[in-house]
Amino acid sequence: MAHKLDVLGLFDNEYREDGFRTCSVTGLEVHRSAENHIKLFGLTAVVALLYGGIFAFTVAMTRWEVIGLLEPGAFYTHLSLHAWNLLIFWMVFMEIAILYVGGPMVLGRRLPFTKIAKAGWLVMAAGAVLVNYAIWTTEAPNEAPLLTAYVPMPISPLFYAGAIVFILGTVVAALPFFATMWFEKRENPGKTLPLVSFAAFVTSIIAVEALVGGLLAFGPALLWRLEIIEWWDAAWYRQMYWIIGHGTQQINLVAMIAVWYFVTHVVAGAEVASEKISRTAFILYLFFINLGAAHHLLSDPAVSTGWRIWNTSYAFYGATFASLIHAFTIPAGLEAGRRKRGKGGGLFGWLTSAPWSNPVFSSTIFSIILFGFLGGITGVMMGQLQLNMTWHNTFATVGHFHGTVVLGTTVAFMGLVFFVIRTMFMRQYISERLAAIQPYFYSAAMGVAVLMMMYVGILYGIPRRTAEVVENIPGTEFSLSAAAPLFAVFGIFALLAIAGGVLFVLVAVGSLVFGDRVENGDNADLVADGGLGMAQDPDDPVHAYEMRGTFVLCLVFLAAFVITYLLNWYLLTQLWSIGA
Repeated sequence: MAHKLDVLGLFDNEYREDGFRTCSVTGLEVHRSAENHIKLFGLTAVVALLYGGIFAFTVAMTRWEVIGLLEPGAFYTHLSLHAWNLLIFWMVFMEIAILYVGGPMVLGRRLPFTKIAKAGWLVMAAGAVLVNYAIWTTEAPNEAPLLTAYVPMPISPLFYAGAIVFILGTVVAALPFFATMWFEKRENPGKTLPLVSFAAFVTSIIAVEALVGGLLAFGPALLWRLEIIEWWDAAWYRQMYWIIGHGTQQINLVAMIAVWYFVTHVVAGAEVASEKISRTAFILYLFFINLGAAHHLLSDPAVSTGWRIWNTSYAFYGATFASLIHAFTIPAGLEAGRRKRGKGGGLFGWLTSAPWSNPVFSSTIFSIILFGFLGGITGVMMGQLQLNMTWHNTFATVGHFHGTVVLGTTVAFMGLVFFVIRTMFMRQYISERLAAIQPYFYSAAMGVAVLMMMYVGILYGIPRRTAEVVENIPGTEFSLSAAAPLFAVFGIFALLAIAGGVLFVLVAVGSLVFGDRVENGDNADLVADGGLGMAQDPDDPVHAYEMRGTFVLCLVFLAAFVITYLLNWYLLTQLWSIGA
């Protein structure tokens, strides 16, 4: 039955009289209310991705000074628009959709309070539009807010208002998810939540912490800019801001890992190696992951050295340990699950036999690998008090969060969008070949661009957020022209990565508008070998199968971690003399 607000046939799936349908890929009972709102938030996220991607081009072509596209004033405006649309709006709209997947969809329930969900979407959209308008219309004496909008910079009050509206809208949109969890536990008090639902619930709690921090930062800043209060403490603002500034990226992290578990299980037959260990890792995130925000304050005089060391080392290691757990349990579950299905010959047969031509799977695996090696390792490096001195406010920092938010979360979310196109929008890809190529093309190009950002930052100290540095720093004779070759590589591969992003949008939107309708049985290629029912066989437990391939991969990862750690300390000694 077509939805009353159907657009381009995107909400016209066939449901039973009770409003449910059975997904031919996951086997889940999916209700119309949940599915339609997942689509709504997902589509909005892709719009934000497209809009923010435009500014990825202008920003990259300005930082590559051979092109030098924008003058400094315009550069800051474009950088702000790029950051807010890709780091915030694309991510958060997708994460609300993921909450609805992990809640009502996985649990086989209706989405409660759909009017509240729609109201949340409207308020979020209004906040996003207001933020974009405030940035576009910034005029002197106001300044472009970038992502941080630090007090006492003169930022437009409309910007702070828009950010607050978006935060409040996100809280409202999350309420139906919390209600779903409440109803589920009230009706099934002794039943354990599925792992993906548990992960979504942990994500939502971390999100609440981050959003409260945002209100504590942006609320007083708005009052200050409206001159309702005369002064606001810059150090307080920075500490409160990074609760949301870093916290939103932790929401991305936990939501991304939930996607990893979900997708590898559905399309590749992965099983959970240990429910207790995986859940313990998510609980560790709950208590420790937001403490990592302190690494943004390691150069601030307002906090003590002891506070900095505690938050960025001893306490933050709880979150690092959790990530290392997932780094083992996800590939281990994939290896054991595929060996169980007869797809695991030799040391790595379980991996080489996987459905690599399926963009849902390849996006997920590239996200796991690139996040771990480029984003995760460097996050631990720059989060340490001493090593942070070689990373802080350099272009390497930009490389790090492109390694996490882009190569990790964005690539994983792209895979989820490909999955949703086939299983919820019920559309075939307009080109199977282009869909299969896109994750490889985008991930490889962005991976090289990220490495170049890190190299020019660590090796040459190239600053972030600065339009002109390679020829000379304005007003000085100091030259960084030696970094020009690396910037050339960065510029070329940034263009290629942007082309990969454009390809994703073309395939995604083109499939929704022009793709053939998926009929019964057409999604058989997405179903894991042997079907998902194998995971329910109590006489064939996952622990009976080898995980030696995963053990070898973890040793490789550990070696890369140690080498990178020692290399960063060596580079630090070249700047900071140690000993007599």
